[in-house]
Amino acid sequence: METRDRGNRHPVRDYILDPWEPVYATLPARGELPQRAAEARDRLRHCTTCPRACQVDRMDGELGYCRTGRDALVSSAFPHHGEEDCLRGTHGSGTIFYSMCNLRCVFCQNADISQQLSGAMCGLRPLADMMLSLQGAGCHNINLVTPSHVVPQVVEGLCRAIERGLSLPVVYNTSAYDTVAALRLLEGLVDIYMPDFKYWTPASARRYSDAEDYPDVARAAIEEMHRQVGVLRFDERGNARRGVLARHLVMPGLGEETRAILRWLAECLSPDTFVNIMGQYRPAHRVLAEEPYPEIARRPKGSEMEAALAAAEDAGLWRFA
Repeated sequence: METRDRGNRHPVRDYILDPWEPVYATLPARGELPQRAAEARDRLRHCTTCPRACQVDRMDGELGYCRTGRDALVSSAFPHHGEEDCLRGTHGSGTIFYSMCNLRCVFCQNADISQQLSGAMCGLRPLADMMLSLQGAGCHNINLVTPSHVVPQVVEGLCRAIERGLSLPVVYNTSAYDTVAALRLLEGLVDIYMPDFKYWTPASARRYSDAEDYPDVARAAIEEMHRQVGVLRFDERGNARRGVLARHLVMPGLGEETRAILRWLAECLSPDTFVNIMGQYRPAHRVLAEEPYPEIARRPKGSEMEAALAAAEDAGLWRFA
């Protein structure tokens, strides 16, 4: 992903990590992995992992909003070549897609995965095996997609994989509907946070994702992500190694929300925040099937995308595309 040159207020070398090692590199020697895994597992007994806070005992098979119990439901795991350039590199990003997202976006393009019981239940050993298999395939990172509701299982799986030789950066690829408490479980395990900040207003979040509290939750979550890993940095080859890579999906008719989100990223995180302003929105899922959402039953216009890019510049962002 290219960035806009606003005078390059900082030299490129300021964004290169050399030498680099994963944030979790010292955890095995310090004996912290078993304790971290046990703490994560305990969170499942009275689950408040995500903001839904269902308080069910997932260890005993009780199911809440995500319909996921003790084991994570994995739809697929493969080298993905459709992510940002700095993630996919030459051999792909090692994506693990978790089913049953904790949002219910009416326009979701992956609803068959995110909102249905699609895939296979995976215990800790299979999860670790997946991560190590993707590393063996030459992937540049382990990319955990829609993991907010399975953070305890992610932590346990990562701890197993690290003990067995995982050495890639870990990407937490999320819609930003995450609790700060869950993110703190991940501190020292995740190198790259990739939140998609979707809405600025509770009304839009309620209408399109069944999550009225989403804007407040997302702001707190992204601030915590930034506290942990800072702005995005790379190796000498341009591969992302650590930091926040923010995303924002431009939706039709929500230009004011786009402007507010981009301004917040610049002012409350940093003008050096790396942002992918995405134009991939298209009507899908319930927008097509039921058509109760005529205001978003179209793709964004070219003028809306241009306005979004202009808003990023106006906000003072310069590492965006």
